Amino acid sequence: MTSRTNHMLLVIAAFLTGLCVFLGALWYVTGFGASGVSTASAVGGPFKLVDQNNKPITDQDFKGKPWLVFFGYTHCPDVCPTTLFEVSEMMRAMGKDADRTAALFISVDPERDTPAVMKDYLSSFDPHLMAATGDRASIDAAEKAYRVYAKKIPTGKGDEYSMDHTALVYLMDKQGRFVAPFNLKRTPEEAAAELKKYL
Repeated sequence: MTSRTNHMLLVIAAFLTGLCVFLGALWYVTGFGASGVSTASAVGGPFKLVDQNNKPITDQDFKGKPWLVFFGYTHCPDVCPTTLFEVSEMMRAMGKDADRTAALFISVDPERDTPAVMKDYLSSFDPHLMAATGDRASIDAAEKAYRVYAKKIPTGKGDEYSMDHTALVYLMDKQGRFVAPFNLKRTPEEAAAELKKYL
């Protein structure tokens, strides 16, 4: 066997390995099984946290209305405030229909994001937005249910750190089932029209 043939076989093997890893990751994230049908439990599920008023909040509180859920943290420099601003603009564009939906911001940084901190943070956004935090175990359970990645990244400045995290906005239907990632990169009116389809 020539060195050129060996090289080609290595390239093909590397490609096939990469393809298998990619397809496996896609299967895991989307929840698609061998039948090609997404299971309802692929993303989402029960959680027990506390809201910005330090009151218990669970997934059951959102039954009967379509809702959005986004994971982030209050010290986030860009993605989180931008996303919450976009959700706020969409809620404004929905008018009275905003009362028939909900949007929840779940912290991936419960050590710093207490209910009081979350409440203060939300004061800059639409009043329809809610926030949730909890102890580390409860947050970990919510992250696992929604297949959210979150990791503490030290900044090198003492105890300071940032959080690397999944930045998807999840659209959930009236039964609490995951529909799809929700696209906010359009006009507020277009996003509002999309959400209204699920009322």
